[in-house]
Amino acid sequence: MNDPPPDGVAEQIQRIHVQTFSLLLPFSNMRIDEVKVLEVAQGLAALLRAERFAEMVELFAPPLRAAVSADALRLAWAAELAGRGKVREIGEPVSAAGEAEPVRVRIPVRCADGNFTVVTSVGGDGLLHGLRLDPDDGAEWQPPHYAEPTRFIERDILLGTGQLAVPGTLSLPVGPGPWPAVVLLSGGGAFDRDESSGPNKPLKDLAWGLASRHVAVLRFDKITFTRPDRLPSDFTMTDEYLPHALAAVRLLRQQPEVDADRIHLLGHSMGGKVAPRVAAADPSIAGLVLLAADAQPMHEAAVRVARYLTALAPHPSADEAVTALVRQAALVAGPELMPDTPSELLPLGLSAAYWLDLRAYDPVATAAGLACPMLILQGGRDYQVTVADDLTRWRGALADRPDVAIRIHPDANHLFFTGRGRPTPAEYTRPGHVDSAVVDEIATWLARR
Repeated sequence: MNDPPPDGVAEQIQRIHVQTFSLLLPFSNMRIDEVKVLEVAQGLAALLRAERFAEMVELFAPPLRAAVSADALRLAWAAELAGRGKVREIGEPVSAAGEAEPVRVRIPVRCADGNFTVVTSVGGDGLLHGLRLDPDDGAEWQPPHYAEPTRFIERDILLGTGQLAVPGTLSLPVGPGPWPAVVLLSGGGAFDRDESSGPNKPLKDLAWGLASRHVAVLRFDKITFTRPDRLPSDFTMTDEYLPHALAAVRLLRQQPEVDADRIHLLGHSMGGKVAPRVAAADPSIAGLVLLAADAQPMHEAAVRVARYLTALAPHPSADEAVTALVRQAALVAGPELMPDTPSELLPLGLSAAYWLDLRAYDPVATAAGLACPMLILQGGRDYQVTVADDLTRWRGALADRPDVAIRIHPDANHLFFTGRGRPTPAEYTRPGHVDSAVVDEIATWLARR
């Protein structure tokens, strides 16, 4: 749990691909009684201790309740414990004194092999308006060794207009250029421009690493991160990505330091899945870089990943959640799915419109219909997007094309951090960086275009 959809399971939790879920709504100017805040938070802590997830959902404000079902919450909890072991203690809530409504509250959770914190927001209505799981190691992102901040400058940018505009960052190499460029597309869920997850920022790693290697990079906060309260009920993956991705390409073309004929898309996870759809909408895009791009239908991947996670930390409650997810995935796959099917009957709390849009989109077939070159990279230790379930689909359609390069980094996980042994969600909570070999490979490929 820590940031709203997946690339699979715990990502609507929402993010299966980095195991974080969060929906923390904007603050107002109203004050709320601190005693009331702690009473609500203590009730949540008691329900967490008893793992009474259906009752927890009853504490949610309507927007959060619509996004997160009891089954999704149960799966998210199991995913968080998968790499940390059994819960030893759930501590007393601590509120941020003097905050305006809603008030942020932190509940410490101590496990056998690591700790984390449940972060929630309590409103004046006595309901929870946000929920997130944070690692409890206090680590902060540090620049990777391969980044050279003196080699590039950064500018703030804005994509779109009005209430649906999103901020971002343009990283430009020092010098006259014109430089090749990439637009970064993050994974599914409510990601900021850096794809922040605990102490890690994989898209910032890529942006700083590539900008240090003479590539202009534009990254932006997703609308699901900046304005989750403004999204319509029929919001889809297309709505989540296309408007701002296309606006980013247009903005790059206007920069004198950028070669307008060498603007590429670099998508990670669901960002890689959607990249062919963006390129189909703008044929001037020069090429695609797909990192751990999922090709297996998401409802199938959700079940697969849920089973993997529950096998790491078996628990009857988690088994119940997987059974419910299997039932929900069958509804997505069958003819009974209709635009008015309630989201509580569907996987991960996503709307019927979201699932219908996903079901109608074949990323591999769309990519095969494009004329642009592609670089497809996959981590060998990735349990969310895998060689067997996803890369084989890309290979089957594209491996014979001379303008498509496909590479596996055997020791890389889903974030392209290098590791050893059986991968678990706990890896994402430890500080790391995108492997320098991945950054070098991308930069070299872009330079050859």
